[in-house]
Amino acid sequence: MKTDQKLNMTMLCDFYELTMGNGYLKAGFQDRITYFDVYFRSVPDGGGYAIAAGLDQLIDYIEDLHFDQQDIAYLRGRGIFCEEFLDYLANFHFSGDIYAVPEGTPVFPKEPMVIVRAPAIEAQLLETFALLTINHQSLIATKANRIVR
Repeated sequence: MKTDQKLNMTMLCDFYELTMGNGYLKAGFQDRITYFDVYFRSVPDGGGYAIAAGLDQLIDYIEDLHFDQQDIAYLRGRGIFCEEFLDYLANFHFSGDIYAVPEGTPVFPKEPMVIVRAPAIEAQLLETFALLTINHQSLIATKANRIVR
């Protein structure tokens, strides 16, 4: 891979996100505005708070979120997605809104770090990456904060 090329991480999602998106389209829910929050339930080791992180990586992912011809061909080959959904993915662009606390902000259990507001399929396609990235990056930032205090 050339250094000026970005790795397309779009297909690094739970297959469930794609099957749900296909279902939303078949049910006519693709344009219904939905929300989801990224938060954590508890702080490990009784730390009391966490440090929010991962927003830059999430924004980069959203800005580059696309399905190339190879992705569409792979999904078509599974034989479970309707052509209308594959066309939707081929022309996909994120049109929703992201609300988030700034990087480095102390956050507490059950407090949203990121809120996604988007049409149902768009929000669904962000779910896996948003959860993994924000939770992992926040865990690392929190540990680093505790080490240097």
